[in-house]
Parts: sequence; structure tokens; C-alpha cells
Amino acid sequence: MILETKHFGRIEVGEEKIIEFPHGLVAFEGMKRYVLIDDNDGDIPLSWLQSLENPDLAFVVMNPFYIIKDYEFEIPPADKEELEIESSEDVAVFTIVVVPQEIAKMTTNLAAPLVINAKARKGKQIVLQNNKYHTRHLLLQNASDA
Repeated sequence: MILETKHFGRIEVGEEKIIEFPHGLVAFEGMKRYVLIDDNDGDIPLSWLQSLENPDLAFVVMNPFYIIKDYEFEIPPADKEELEIESSEDVAVFTIVVVPQEIAKMTTNLAAPLVINAKARKGKQIVLQNNKYHTRHLLLQNASDA
């Protein structure tokens, strides 16, 4: 499938790369199909989660373990079942990054990670119920500590 995007122009997306978020993402519940686009040019490895339904919608995402090696949370049993998770090796975790004009103030949302079953190509944003992590965790203060 050929997709015309705001940020990347025309890109070809194989059906095997499409990730279905049955419930969408918080505040974007109507957008359910995405593709991950890698962008490892900077100091912090970032990717893009590009919507297939809205070519103007793309989220900057990252692997949170890059900045917090002991980042951990429990995936609720109902979510494991919904995502068809059989093994932890099938799971990829990303967090949404906010990139303001002043790059030093870049943050990531550790309180609502994106959990993706890479094997089944299903994902869900899980809003954590504890107060251990924040929605605006500064990235650059920890990147060198990793």
C-alpha cells in the first residue's frame, strides 16, 4: 500500500508492518491503524508511529528502556489476552515523545506506554494506575545515565 504522509511524503507500507490499535490511542480513539517508521539519526533513538487513516498524524515514539533501564510495569491479564501475548519476547514497548522547540525540554510519557505484540501486530496504550512514572519525563536529563 502507498501512503501519502505529511512528514515523510509517499511511503510504501507492507501489510505485514501494519499495527492495529483496536481502541486507538488516548485522545485519538478513532485512529486505529499505524506503522512504525525508524529514525535513528539523533543521540536518542526515536521512531515515528504514523497513522494510516490520517496522513497528518504521526507520533514520535521511543523505547523507554533507553533512558530508564529498570522501567517496569505489569500488563494487566485482560490486556495480555486482548493483545494475544504468549511470550515476553513478542512484546515491544514504546512511549510517546513530545518535542518542543527547545529540544532540551523534550519529554516522554512513561505513565501511558504503548504495548505492542510484534508477532500479532496488535497494540494498546496502557494507562498505568500507579504514580511511579510521569506523563512528562524529561529525556535529556537521563540519556547520559543509561
